[in-house]
Amino acid sequence: MLVIELVKALVLGIIEGVTEWLPISSTGHLILVQQFMTLNQSKSFVELFNIVIQLGAILAVMVIYFERLNPFQPGKTAREVRLTWQLWLKVVIACIPSIIIAVPFDNWFEAHMSSMVSIAIALIVYGIAFIWIEKRNEHVEPKVTDLNRMSYLTAFLIGCFQVLAIVPGTSRSGATILGGILVGTSRTVAADFTFFLGIPTMFGYSGLKAVKFFLDGNSLTMAQFLILLVASVTAFVLSLYAIKFLTDYVKKHDFTIFGKYRIVLGLIILAYWLITLIF
Repeated sequence: MLVIELVKALVLGIIEGVTEWLPISSTGHLILVQQFMTLNQSKSFVELFNIVIQLGAILAVMVIYFERLNPFQPGKTAREVRLTWQLWLKVVIACIPSIIIAVPFDNWFEAHMSSMVSIAIALIVYGIAFIWIEKRNEHVEPKVTDLNRMSYLTAFLIGCFQVLAIVPGTSRSGATILGGILVGTSRTVAADFTFFLGIPTMFGYSGLKAVKFFLDGNSLTMAQFLILLVASVTAFVLSLYAIKFLTDYVKKHDFTIFGKYRIVLGLIILAYWLITLIF
């Protein structure tokens, strides 16, 4: 029944909206939840769904930061306009590694690295990385505390870390935040740049996935369109709160709690996998 599918879409939209911006892997959570609550749709549509609903999350960034990201915003000074264009140039430069490396291998990683075990391992590995890096940087002052002063080289290096997110369970925001901290940015700068970098990245991936979906001879039914709409709108609304939460959180706390969450979740998944394997 369509009503049941829409309820599932609502739940998945909530998960996407909450987890997209927290460094805990939205794609990993979606894949795992769909092990127990599957959409009664074709495999190709589910693959499209998992990527396209991220547009709802990215629209939240565009709404929240519209004035900051809009170089044509009335009232901006010449300096502010220049800084806005520089920010966009940094974002474009940071996208280059993903275009060169991640895009060509995306289908392979999606086909071979979407199992519960690989997702659990990614959750645990990067959970440990978060804890270790935060411990290492406990008494280290960041070199970059203002996004406007971040160099283009630093932006490119953060973009290199974003490539790691090609592995399900890694977390795009997690990879870029870790990368930002490692190359000397503050947590606030790393989080902000992650939000902005997500705009072209997620629009690009969604567009590629949609093109592939239709080139393979698929088409969207009205029911499938409604499923995407419900999930995307839900992800948009929840992302508004998730972004505000993270921006407030990083001002006073580090990312250790997210590392611990990833490790616990990864261990639970591995335990579940072993139980199903034995029984």
